[in-house]
Amino acid sequence: MYLPTSADQSALAQLSRAGTLPLASQVAVRVAYLIAVWTSRHRTRRALRHLSVDQLRDIGLDRGTADLEMTKRFWRP
Repeated sequence: MYLPTSADQSALAQLSRAGTLPLASQVAVRVAYLIAVWTSRHRTRRALRHLSVDQLRDIGLDRGTADLEMTKRFWRP
């Protein structure tokens, strides 16, 4: 399974702003970008479930904030 990296997301964002692509290609790039962002959100939120309280504190979150973030759907920022 392919998992997009932040570099992939940057490249897709840059392509979507290029303006020199045909319309169908622009739409395809934007859809690919959305899928990459949604995949990243889903993976990050899923990973929060496995972090201990100490690990959450290291990244600046408490358990309540992490729980709130974990309950969000992938399409919600």
